[in-house]
Order: sequence, then C-alpha cells, then structure tokens
Amino acid sequence: MAVYTDVASEDLERFLAAYDVGDLLSYKGIAEGVENSNFLVNTRRGHFILTLYEKRVAAEDLPFFLALMEHLARRGITCPQPVRSRLGETLGTLAGRPAAMVTFLDGMWIRRPSVVHCTALGAALAKLHLAGADFAFTRRNALALDGWRALHATIGARADEVHPGLGDDIARELDHLKRHWPRDLPQGVIHADLFPDNVFFLADRLSGLIDFYFACIDTLAYDVMICLNAWCFEQDHAYNVTKGRGLLQAYMQVRKLTPAEHDALPLLARGAALRFLLTRLVDWLNVPPGALVKPKDPQEYRRKLRFHQTIASARDYGIA
Repeated sequence: MAVYTDVASEDLERFLAAYDVGDLLSYKGIAEGVENSNFLVNTRRGHFILTLYEKRVAAEDLPFFLALMEHLARRGITCPQPVRSRLGETLGTLAGRPAAMVTFLDGMWIRRPSVVHCTALGAALAKLHLAGADFAFTRRNALALDGWRALHATIGARADEVHPGLGDDIARELDHLKRHWPRDLPQGVIHADLFPDNVFFLADRLSGLIDFYFACIDTLAYDVMICLNAWCFEQDHAYNVTKGRGLLQAYMQVRKLTPAEHDALPLLARGAALRFLLTRLVDWLNVPPGALVKPKDPQEYRRKLRFHQTIASARDYGIA
C-alpha cells in the first residue's frame, strides 16, 4: 500500500455519502507498499480501507478483483469484502481515480515470520487455490514472462545504477526462462503478491488475507514459489530450509503437487524472484516526486535469484 494521490476531506465526505457507513470521523494515508493509494477510514460505523487505483492496475480489471474477494469469502477464505454503495455498486470515483472501499480485518502482519507462520501461510495458500477453482471470471497475468521482458526494456541500462552488470544478468535470465518455462502445469486463481504484509495474524493464528490486486489466472505452483521467496529467507538473505519445508509441506497436505509441479519448483522460484526484482527496479528508479511511498530494495531479489540459480532440485528446498 502507499499514497500517490492526496484526498481532501470534503471530497471524501461526498464519496462516503453514497455508502451506508455513517459520517466520516478521521482518515489517514497508509505508506506501506508501492501500488495504489490507500487510506484507513474511520466512520461512525467502523473502520474501512479505501483504495484509489493507480499505476499498473487497469480499470477493466477491477471487477475481477472485487468479485474474487466476494467469491473467496463464500468459500470460507477470510479476506476483505467490498463495501457496496446504496445502489449496489462496488466501484466509485474519487480524486479522478477509480476507488473502492473494503471491510477492515483484525490482525497484524508479521515482520519476521517464524516456521509457525510459514506453515500457516502454506495451508492458507492451498485453500485459496482450491477455493478459486470454480471462480467464473478470468484475468491474464500482465506480469508473466512476456511482461518481464517489457519491464526490463523500460529500465534499460539504468539497472546498472543499482548493481554493476545487473542489466546483462537480467537479460540472460530472461532468455533462460523463455527457453525452459513450463506451459502445461495446473492453472487457477493465484494471489500473486502474498507477501507477509498481505497476511494478517492474531498471535500465531492466521486471521486473513488482503490485497488481491495482482490476482489472476496463472500457474498455481508459481504462486507457491512467490510465497517461498517472500517468507522463507532471513534478513541476511540466507534461505531458511526449515521455514521452506514448513510452507511447502503444509501446502501439499491441503493440495498435492503433481510430479511435474514438484520438478518445476526451482525454475518457478527463479521466475518469481526475477518478477519482483524487475518491478522493484522500476519502482526504485521511478518514485514520483512527493509521493508518500517506501520503494523496496531490488537488491534483495537479486540475491534471491542468484540463490535459486544454484538449486538443482526441489529437494534443496527441504521437501522429498
């Protein structure tokens, strides 16, 4: 989450008048994340999250995201629910941006996940994948393999400002993934951004999943390795095999991986690392002046990519 677009209180009050949420009491911007403008809104009926959609989020994709949250909740997944206006609409316009409000979830995200947290996340991800199996909407992953090359083109030689030779390293990795990327693995709804700050806990109990604005139809096992990248490395960038084993085994207890998925995990991990390296590079090099945003260091994912390039098989992640 972040704030790129400021919202005046009188504009917000007019926006809220279309909803049965009571009078505005207070609101504040949320600085974490890098994609949309987000605000914590407090009204006489409670707390809500208001999102103004910016940057990579296309307006035509918004019905997919909002319908997905409603669908997952009906299937037992705890996630924010879109707040419908008095006219039954989930989308409005505020400050010249498409905007929506969702319900507030109790809990907090874990800055240093333990094995317990990683295990809970693995099971929750598998349940999400199963719950999305009968979702009727479709959305292509705009940040799949073809999108990575387009992102690399926007950076050009500037990648070397972050690390010498990084641009050439990325080009070689893109060529490798294009040659070897699996095309026939099980597909379905993936979250595609289930980082620790998008998973809430109450103590050690997982209390909800948030921020579905990268969700799409793509390879399910790719989503697993996005999570392994995000949850199972220590602050010194070393892979924690105990956390990785916990996440993967918990996932497989709910949804078994096919043999082809199992064998593809190292390659999928490389793709996941490259995807976030590229988007972090773009954000790092292009922060808008005055934006309330904390861009994330792309070096973290450069190091993770280098680690995955040394992995010979899924056993190296801690599973048989």
